[in-house]
Amino acid sequence: PSENGFTTDVLALYDWAKARSGNSSILFWGHSLGTGIATNAARKLQEERGVQVDAVVLESPYTNIRDAGANIPITKIYRQFPGFEYLILDSMARAGMFFRSDENVKVLGCPLLILHAEDDGVLPPKLGRKLYETAHEAYKDKSKVKFITFPKKLGLGHDYISSHPELPALVKDFLNMK
Repeated sequence: PSENGFTTDVLALYDWAKARSGNSSILFWGHSLGTGIATNAARKLQEERGVQVDAVVLESPYTNIRDAGANIPITKIYRQFPGFEYLILDSMARAGMFFRSDENVKVLGCPLLILHAEDDGVLPPKLGRKLYETAHEAYKDKSKVKFITFPKKLGLGHDYISSHPELPALVKDFLNMK
C-alpha cells in the first residue's frame, strides 16, 4: 500500500459512486489513518478535476503522519532514545507516506466536519483541534468548517464515535448548513 495508491483507490470509488448516485451528495468520510486519505482525495479531486466533493468528515484525525507518529501513546517509551525520529518518524517519509491533512485542508473549499473524542487514546484530540484551527484559518467561508468534540464520559475513545446515537443528526445538521 502507498499513499498515492490509497488516494487513487478512493478516487476510483468516487467515480463509481458518482456514476450511480444521480444527484445524491457524496462525501468523503475518513477515520484515523483514513482521514489523511480522505483529505488527499478531496484535494486531488479539486485540483486535478476542478470538482469539489460535497463534504469531508474526519473522525479521529491527525495533522500529518509524522505528528501522528510522534503523538501516539505507544511511541512514548521510544521517544527518549536517540534515533527515534530517524528510525520511526522519518521512515514513513522515506516510504513516501506523508498524509498531510494540515496542508490539504488549506486548499479545500468543501464543507469540512472534524470529529474527535476527548478520551481518544490513540490520536490525541489536540491533533484534531490543530487541524480544525488550520482549516478554519484558511477557509474563506468559516461556516464551512466545524469541530465537534465528544466528552470523555461517553467513552467513545478512538473507535466508537460512529456508534454515537446522535451522530447522524449532527452530520445531517452540518450538511444542511452548506
